[in-house]
Amino acid sequence: MKSILVVEDTQDNFDLIADALENRYEVWHAKTGTDGLDQAISLKPDLILLDMSLPELDGWEVAQRLRRVPALAETPVIALTAHAMKGDRERCLQAGCTDY
Repeated sequence: MKSILVVEDTQDNFDLIADALENRYEVWHAKTGTDGLDQAISLKPDLILLDMSLPELDGWEVAQRLRRVPALAETPVIALTAHAMKGDRERCLQAGCTDY
């Protein structure tokens, strides 16, 4: 079964995502940027859904660090964020996210 790591600090947001995905994927949850980075390194998920506003390490820093881990360099990372101002999409992509 394919796996998805959801790095999201808001429980309600995670619950909504998990409800939509858990029948077809193994879904893991991290609530902080630090925990998300650690879980990604140890679990090597097939996909990472990454909130950009996180405690400890923000999503931009997590994305940059993920791209420096050889085993995760090609793992798709999708930015999940309320940041919707001009330039936010580009900033997410430049940090290492695959899509926004």
